[in-house]
Amino acid sequence: MRAKNLYFLPCVLLLVLSTACNKGKGGEDDPFAGLEKVTYTESDAVFPNPERGFYATRETHNATANPLTAAAIDVARAAGRSLYLFEYYLTDYVACDIADEYLALIRKNFQVIRENGAKALIRFAYSNGYSEKDRPWDATEEQVLRHVAQLKPIFQEYSDVIYVMQAGFVGSWGEWYYTENFYMNPYRTEHYLPRKHLLDALLDALPDDRQVEVRTPAFKMKIYGYALADTLTAAEAHAPTVKARIAGHNDCFLASESDTGTFNGKTDREYWMAETRYTIMGGESCGLSKYCDCEDGENYDGAITTMEKYHFSYLHISYHPQVLGRWKQQNCFDEVDKRLGYRLVLREGGFSATAKADSDYHVVLNMENVGFAAPMNPRDAFLVISSSDGKTVKSYPVNSDPRTWHSGTFTLDQTIKLPATPGKYVLNLYLPDPKATLKDNPRFAIRLANENVWDEKTGFNVLKEITVE
Repeated sequence: MRAKNLYFLPCVLLLVLSTACNKGKGGEDDPFAGLEKVTYTESDAVFPNPERGFYATRETHNATANPLTAAAIDVARAAGRSLYLFEYYLTDYVACDIADEYLALIRKNFQVIRENGAKALIRFAYSNGYSEKDRPWDATEEQVLRHVAQLKPIFQEYSDVIYVMQAGFVGSWGEWYYTENFYMNPYRTEHYLPRKHLLDALLDALPDDRQVEVRTPAFKMKIYGYALADTLTAAEAHAPTVKARIAGHNDCFLASESDTGTFNGKTDREYWMAETRYTIMGGESCGLSKYCDCEDGENYDGAITTMEKYHFSYLHISYHPQVLGRWKQQNCFDEVDKRLGYRLVLREGGFSATAKADSDYHVVLNMENVGFAAPMNPRDAFLVISSSDGKTVKSYPVNSDPRTWHSGTFTLDQTIKLPATPGKYVLNLYLPDPKATLKDNPRFAIRLANENVWDEKTGFNVLKEITVE
């Protein structure tokens, strides 16, 4: 594992922030009234942040496949990516238990991404084709549930680096259509029961802070009896419930008016637009259409508007190549790259004009999420006072959940207690992964989209130098 970072990058302390350190002016409603004000500069850079962005795929068909390498992750991170979709094909085990060698390979891949700063989308399937020669397309329900039981200890052990799980297992590619064991075109309540048994098993196999994605909104509604009136509310979001944990993935995004059968009409679309404010949404396209245009058409939404409405957090970096090519031709690929998921920008900060030892210190941060979605999995947030070499002196939990930092502007307003010892300190915003295995690794901390605030050695976002008297 990479060494933990115990020192501060001195050049960050230059804080080239386009600052305007003036006393705030305004009426009673001005959060900066009486505070020293700092204005920060937004960054246009593409950089990796956890649990968002374009992903690369890793198909595994047998136990002798090569695991992902640290070098490959470093190359991806240099291009601004830190997500992988691991597609595990269980073709050799359609009628038996998964071999220990295959399970060991799955563990190895998880260990490599944990040690090198990536996260995984995961999907399991039995066939990667839908012709006669590709049969069997999937296993029996009994065998599938046996495989989920085998995988459960791995899911529990490595849940820290599981971003989200696509339900998989059913049908070719695990996309829940070409199936011979789970009713290819279910229309009765009992037809959905085998898929419900699978979803229930997957929800049980994963910790209750992780979501499972289904292929269409109709599956969530039909399997669990939800209607448009039942979409998640802010009060229900991110709870350890079936309703809050079933998300969606769209693997024919923008391919047609219905996204090639993903949606059965307006109700399905409205359901997912509402649900995805609080659940993870992503996928890939499967073909070119007018809906792939960057800009809106006369009577239809373009790609950017659609991603905003459905709160897209991730997409395939290689598929569909014609769609990606159109975005590059029409000059919105870079915007998609930066805005998938969250992109948090610090606009202004307000700070107490004086800093007295062991006294209260007021901090106000005006921020904007310019991305398509909020962070979706649990995320810690701290105001951290560090020494000049980057060591934490005091840490204060932020009184706001990053999963509520939806697209748009928001303000963090908090009073902290300064250290009792006078001296020079640095105030930081720190957004680490809460999992014990990752919380001290800066590669899993969220970086703000600002110039000269990020310290890659600590994972801190530098707000201001403070001289405590």
